[in-house]
Amino acid sequence: MEKGGDSEEKRREKAIDEWLPITSDRNAKWWYSTMHNVTAMVGAAVLSLPYAMSEMGWGAGVTVTLLSWIITFYTIWQMVEMHEMIPGKRFDRYHELGQYAFGDKLGLWIVVPQQIIVEVSTCIIYMVTGGKSLKKFQEILFPNAKPIKLTYFIMIFSSFQFVLSHLPNFNSISSVSFVAAILSMTYSAIAWTVSLKELGKSEREVSYGPKSEKISDNVFMFLSALGNVAFAYAGHNVVLEIQATIPSTEDAPSKKAMWKGVFTAYIIVALCYLPVAFIGYWVFGNGVDDNILLTLHRPTWLIATANIFVVAHVIGSYQVYAMPVFDMIEAYAVKSLKYNPSTLLRVCVRTVFVAFTLVVGMTIPFFGGLMGFFGGFALAPTSYYLPCIIWLIIKKPRRFGLSWCTNWLCIIVGVLLTLTSPIGGLWSIIKSAKTYHFYT
Repeated sequence: MEKGGDSEEKRREKAIDEWLPITSDRNAKWWYSTMHNVTAMVGAAVLSLPYAMSEMGWGAGVTVTLLSWIITFYTIWQMVEMHEMIPGKRFDRYHELGQYAFGDKLGLWIVVPQQIIVEVSTCIIYMVTGGKSLKKFQEILFPNAKPIKLTYFIMIFSSFQFVLSHLPNFNSISSVSFVAAILSMTYSAIAWTVSLKELGKSEREVSYGPKSEKISDNVFMFLSALGNVAFAYAGHNVVLEIQATIPSTEDAPSKKAMWKGVFTAYIIVALCYLPVAFIGYWVFGNGVDDNILLTLHRPTWLIATANIFVVAHVIGSYQVYAMPVFDMIEAYAVKSLKYNPSTLLRVCVRTVFVAFTLVVGMTIPFFGGLMGFFGGFALAPTSYYLPCIIWLIIKKPRRFGLSWCTNWLCIIVGVLLTLTSPIGGLWSIIKSAKTYHFYT
């Protein structure tokens, strides 16, 4: 009887895995990994990098941007390596890796809250980004039209998410992700090339000095900028879930295809991030907006195109970050609450989630402040140092050896980022809130 019961339970678990969005389809190619990772990272954050540079200055800005790329490149390699580090076992989700390292209960509590905060906050920020870019597009095309509330544009953007959120799994959004990745590279190129054309044309003197006369304001802006940079490297929160979609055999483990895709993605990230950050700040200095496309005005048709590309891209980015959340909620519903896997359950869960991010996005649409706060509070731990802690626990490298020292250096940098940058982001939100009226 026990064997029959065990067999029935295994069949149920297999049926659930085949239904859940992360594990239902393992036929992805290596370039799917590239598309999903580019879509996840090169998004709203790249447009804010020149503004982050203006809050840090040349020396600190260049150092933080390059160091963040190097650290997160190392930690994402660790994530890919750890996916199948136990023979016969695949850690398909970030929390599964955390549970193996810290224990079932502690691992769940360490990883899941942070991962949910990252993915939900990113979806909220993309709601705001999509709405603001749509509004900018409308203002460029119809400069004399009656102003329309940002709230309405965020609602228009959300309509796409209400539809696309019902695609079943990661591989089903691969075409959306592909288009989003191409468009992200395109509008990044538009941002820095058009900025170069603006060089020397502004009547205002370009300033690279402190943005405020008050030392305290400059300190808070610097801390907020750290969070903005951290937000730019959020791909770690979905990397194991993406790798879970790639087939794996003894001769061709998934990490080979995944690493090929991730390596390509990170080169693309560097080619997008660095020119936008450095050229945007060089051309506009402290006069750059928290979204560089809002600073650009000519040629009109190209800026309008770039903004609509941003909209299309963050439609895809939203889906990449939402899919692991759907997986968590649906897994909890069918495994813990014992609901039957069904289309109705999926529709209800995903509709409620999109509605939630819509309402929060309309209520607090503070683009720069939100990125600064969530970038340090949640994204820094999961991208900068949690992989290093797990690596030290599982791999146990020789104390004071190269691997041991490298991981501890990443941990120290990441912890400092986590402790300091949310302060600046919260300050920015409070400052913006003083002159803000709800749903305007």
